[in-house]
Amino acid sequence: MKKIALWLMALTMAFNVNTVVAADVLLGPGDVIKVSVFGNPDLSLETRVSQTGSISFPLIGEVAIGGLAASEAEKKIASMLETGGFLRKPQVNLLVTVLQSQQVSVLGQVTRPGRYPIDGTRTLTDILALAGGVGPDGGDIVTIVRTRDGQTTKEAIDLVEMMRSGDFNKNLELTSNDVVYVERAPRFYIYGEVQRAGFFRLERDMTVLQALSAGGGLSPRGTERGIRIKRRDADGKLSEISAKMDDLLKVDDVVFVKESMF
Repeated sequence: MKKIALWLMALTMAFNVNTVVAADVLLGPGDVIKVSVFGNPDLSLETRVSQTGSISFPLIGEVAIGGLAASEAEKKIASMLETGGFLRKPQVNLLVTVLQSQQVSVLGQVTRPGRYPIDGTRTLTDILALAGGVGPDGGDIVTIVRTRDGQTTKEAIDLVEMMRSGDFNKNLELTSNDVVYVERAPRFYIYGEVQRAGFFRLERDMTVLQALSAGGGLSPRGTERGIRIKRRDADGKLSEISAKMDDLLKVDDVVFVKESMF
């Protein structure tokens, strides 16, 4: 299951990242821009947008460009150069070299956690692809935390189910300051008379028999009779139950395999 999910994520990366068309992102504090004016190399400028959303441009001084798209900032600078009597019909070009104001945080079980720029339309799968995809210990569930109009919400998305069904309505478009968190894969534990005791990834609808297989099978002294599962309920109370081979495991179950008496 994990290999399938990773393969699908790699396929998504190859498709989505290469087909995203960069949009006119809004400029903000911390962004680094290059401005040039055709035929006027002395007006070329590379600078960082201040915390107040402005830059200092030759001849015209302070220019407020925070919240403007790059194309709008170009027109504003050109207009100020022309109305100030400095140039006639100037052709201004503005290029964003570092997009720091529009970023998404990717945390948890991904290959490269960090902050990634929203340079155009970016969906959940786009951002996960930029972060190198879900890591080896990552689960199928991704949580997105968003703040809109002062209200913070979170939504859990099942990546594997989304891929299986082909329903990409949950492949949400992300915006600046959204947080993507990839949960750790659920686990179970097995000990006693098995070849490899320890914790293992809990796959969907995993049975006791499959758990024994994950543990390398029974040891020479092990028996399938009398297998026990220790499980905590919602209140944290620990109980011990007798297990059959086709019983389904739950998150954090502890499977104990007894020694054969014969």
